[in-house]
Amino acid sequence: MEQHRTRPPQHGPRRGTPPAPLPPQARRRPTGERPPARRPVRPRPAQPPRLPGPRLTGLGGGLFSGTLMFLLGLIDQLLFGGSLTVYGVLFLPVCALTALWVRGGDLLTAPVLVPIAFAVGLLPLADDGGGVAGRLMGLVTALATQAGWLYGGTLIAGVTVIVRRIRLVKRRRRGSPAGPAPAGPTGQA
Repeated sequence: MEQHRTRPPQHGPRRGTPPAPLPPQARRRPTGERPPARRPVRPRPAQPPRLPGPRLTGLGGGLFSGTLMFLLGLIDQLLFGGSLTVYGVLFLPVCALTALWVRGGDLLTAPVLVPIAFAVGLLPLADDGGGVAGRLMGLVTALATQAGWLYGGTLIAGVTVIVRRIRLVKRRRRGSPAGPAPAGPTGQA
């Protein structure tokens, strides 16, 4: 029975073949010879500082938005006495940041993550009617009364994601990727 090769061919020079000649830049010069003069480097014009652009995975976006909303809920409870309007206003920029910072491959997770983060952040704000059932009832009531903020934030995340996705598709069609090349079917770039 014939045995097929299981190891992929190795790239590089084979044994017994002479090494390839070095390019002119890598060759050694005699000790008295000086390298050719280079052109002076022009200073670049000063650019304004850029905003941070972290790229979060789907899980990272969920942790970011959930943790931030929980902390904002605690701060709202301490400083404003649990004002749900303040909480809703603070929710909108978190939605925008989550949608902007999630990486291109996980874009569609942002509109799913932000409503979950909204509910997580309501935990410190929900009325405590005594016990688990009272806390759950307060959470459901807060979700029902603050649905406008929830829908608005989800809409912000959804529109941001759609715009980013359209720009990403157009950039790929033009053939000029802004970031690393997309991985092929074998996982190689």
